[in-house]
Amino acid sequence: MKVLVRNNVYWVGKIDWELRKFHGNEYSTHSGTSYNSYLIIEDKVALIDSVWVPFGREFVANLEDEIGLDKIDYIIANHGEPDHSGGLVELLKRKPKIPVYCTANGAKSLKGYYHEDWNFRVIKTGDKLSLGSKELLFVEAPMLHWPDSMFSYLSGDNILFSNDAFGQHLATENLFNDLVDQEALFTECIKYYANILTPFSPLVKKKIEEFFSLKLPLNVICTSHGVIWRKDPAQIVDKYLQWADGYKENRITVIYDTMWNATRIMGENIAKGIAAADPEVKVKLFNSAKTDKNDIITEIFKSKGIVVGSPTVDKGILSSLSGLLEMIKGLKFKGKKAAVFGSYGWSGESIKVLGESMAEAGFDLIGDGIKMEWQPDREARNKCFEYGKKIAEAFSGQV
Repeated sequence: MKVLVRNNVYWVGKIDWELRKFHGNEYSTHSGTSYNSYLIIEDKVALIDSVWVPFGREFVANLEDEIGLDKIDYIIANHGEPDHSGGLVELLKRKPKIPVYCTANGAKSLKGYYHEDWNFRVIKTGDKLSLGSKELLFVEAPMLHWPDSMFSYLSGDNILFSNDAFGQHLATENLFNDLVDQEALFTECIKYYANILTPFSPLVKKKIEEFFSLKLPLNVICTSHGVIWRKDPAQIVDKYLQWADGYKENRITVIYDTMWNATRIMGENIAKGIAAADPEVKVKLFNSAKTDKNDIITEIFKSKGIVVGSPTVDKGILSSLSGLLEMIKGLKFKGKKAAVFGSYGWSGESIKVLGESMAEAGFDLIGDGIKMEWQPDREARNKCFEYGKKIAEAFSGQV
């Protein structure tokens, strides 16, 4: 069923209530998601993006019912990943001559995924496509978040079709930002930015500034996942500019994995020391083996610094932390500090491994860390508490 967005623009996507893992198992979608596709019905009819592959047949059947495939004049592929382009496979089996407008990298990725030589029309920034009394303006947006990404802007209705930018993974029967719970919405928005767009923050800022330098009026932002921003759409743009500019709050996140609870006890006492030394700072603890990794990444994104701990295992660290540290390295966080801790029974190399990983990830490492042999006794717990106080002092003044 199509849903009216504005004038002759309709949402024709798919709400996926069941999805819990995305990008393989790399992104958790506790609240499901949507695959947003749009129809612009003017003198010419344009289809903007489509849906994920498993819903392709359903998508095309709905288009047939809603408008008829013969009436679709153009396809706009803002991004080639299968969650946005999967419905095109079924559609272009039926109507292979429909032109597909995309970037050069978009044509490359679509050919790579589907091995079809569709009727590609390669665009670049500034190109326009007339729909009659209105037109689409294309703006390349490489690395927001793929090399092939682009924006499409509809004149007259002043709608930006932003693809992955400004979206979030949120399944809701209320497709518009003013109709959903605002806390839940922005929780998913910042998680999306933290886990997907963080490494591209300089490009995010540059591209937003480039788009607004065109001085185009903006009434609606139609994303490819989650809500459509129709009420004060600039609010999510402002958030992106804030998040792209070395974002941090007065938070310190303690992350650990533990084998026989020694490292957990250390982490808890370090956290107590931080809180005692700086009552204004928000301190959270996470066991990396038991907590969703994307939720931890979101907390790291919001924090001015992190404290990471592991027991020593085979002269290294526990595997849940190894995977998390690889994610942290790839996300290229800026302007954050780190400290490390660990327990051991034999040799005690974990804090060295953690420290090297934090430095490699671009964190400002504070000191050499603290390690404790066997289970922490009262004296060891007190040392961890004092270490937490030192961390609070070293991390002060960072917000």
